[in-house]
Amino acid sequence: MPKNKGKGGKNRKISSPRKRGKNEADDEKRELIFKEDGQEYAQVLRMLGNGRCEAMCIDGTKRLCHIRGKMHKKVWIAAGDIILVGLRDFQDDKADVILKYMPDEARLLKAYGELPDNVRLNEGIAGGLDEDDDGGADDYIEFGDDDIDKL
Repeated sequence: MPKNKGKGGKNRKISSPRKRGKNEADDEKRELIFKEDGQEYAQVLRMLGNGRCEAMCIDGTKRLCHIRGKMHKKVWIAAGDIILVGLRDFQDDKADVILKYMPDEARLLKAYGELPDNVRLNEGIAGGLDEDDDGGADDYIEFGDDDIDKL
């Protein structure tokens, strides 16, 4: 008898459309969504797991945000991303993630004046360097010729 090599039964050859990659073409040309009342822009500080993240809202409040089920495992959110959160009336320290802005959309929001100037868009982690920093000028050490001779 031939050895069974696994991979399921006879229906394995027909691939179901749910298991293949989804069409993500609708994300390329979507219109920019601005905040309404009860919503706020925020920047993700860190991911906590279990569909939650910690975000610093533009109004200056740090909130625990819950990623809604429609976005869970479909829209990947990382630290430093700009998101739109829905505020809760009964819990001010918690919010719900409604939308993640693509990097070009976040730049447009900043250009329209929706985001303040102190928000850094192109960094992996929010709140890395401050604006008054010298840009990391002492990240390297310069040796002179006499220092090399001593080695």
